[in-house]
Amino acid sequence: MPRVERYAHAGATMVVERKGHGSPVYVLVHGIGMGRSVFADLVRHLGDGEVVAVDLPGYGEAPEPPRVLTIERTADLVAAYLRAHVERPAVLIGHSMGAQVVLEVAVRHPAVVERLVLVGPTVDPSARTAPQQLWRLLRDIAVESPRVIGRGAREYVRAGPHLRAKFRAMLAHHPEEVLARAHAPALVIRGEDDLVAPRAWCRRVAAGLPHGRYAEIADHGHETMIRDAAPAARLITAFAADAG
Repeated sequence: MPRVERYAHAGATMVVERKGHGSPVYVLVHGIGMGRSVFADLVRHLGDGEVVAVDLPGYGEAPEPPRVLTIERTADLVAAYLRAHVERPAVLIGHSMGAQVVLEVAVRHPAVVERLVLVGPTVDPSARTAPQQLWRLLRDIAVESPRVIGRGAREYVRAGPHLRAKFRAMLAHHPEEVLARAHAPALVIRGEDDLVAPRAWCRRVAAGLPHGRYAEIADHGHETMIRDAAPAARLITAFAADAG
């Protein structure tokens, strides 16, 4: 059975759900407006090991912090939990804004990271405004299944009245400036039809990482880990098992 707990650190609280035991440990970090529930299909496909899925502060079931956290402070919170409650370096998997968070964990707290997976990473510097990001997201999700649209809409409502400030925090972070400092083996995954994270940007991310590689999933968009997560799970588990 999954174990759900709250973790408070430096004035902010996450909700953490853990399932399974052993190695590897996969840590799932969601994107803006989302929560851990969007990873239900991915969790089913990850196989052996332990899965740790979080609701970041102010998302899902986690309470709003007194102030919206920066990406860097969010990374510090995730790393503090991993140091306190996970016994080994983990495979950190971030989707969309979550990719920015796990990237910063790898940069700021490398000891807790075994491998890094960035799925549909934001923010493409050519579209670093809230209207541009929202337009891309709406166009991308318009072709998704009703189940994905419904789940996404529910999570955005739960993200609450501070969503605009959360967008500002996401846009203020420049991942391209820290890629070279993330030395863990890294995999960048993009859905072939992703309108939020264009191919050129995702390839730039992979090339900017010291040990980065790139993979693309056909017939998927930005929600590639939410709708039919099996292809992403296959890439992730193979990458986690790769000793090279």
